[in-house]
Amino acid sequence: MGLSYNVYLNSNRIYGCKSCKAHMANHDDILSRNFRGQHGKAYLFNSVVNITQGEGVERVMTTGKHVVRDIICRQCRETIGWKYDKAYEASEKYKEGKYILEAELLCYVD
Repeated sequence: MGLSYNVYLNSNRIYGCKSCKAHMANHDDILSRNFRGQHGKAYLFNSVVNITQGEGVERVMTTGKHVVRDIICRQCRETIGWKYDKAYEASEKYKEGKYILEAELLCYVD
């Protein structure tokens, strides 16, 4: 398996894990702010770093049934959001392969 190293992003605004400050995503990679998670506001991102992924499971969400997997901070092991693997509704297909990070679980990192 080997050692895993954190990725450090280079951007003006970087979102990090609120618990450990590990870099998660660039502000410029937000695709939408119109999402809700268990903790309130959430953001849809094209890509995130420094995560591990749980097993894919079917969940019925407010926008229909999806296959999603939890995404977990690689450094502190906190669940910080989820990844969309599959959307069953044609209008929701744009989410496939994208990530949701919950705003309450993030902070800005210098």
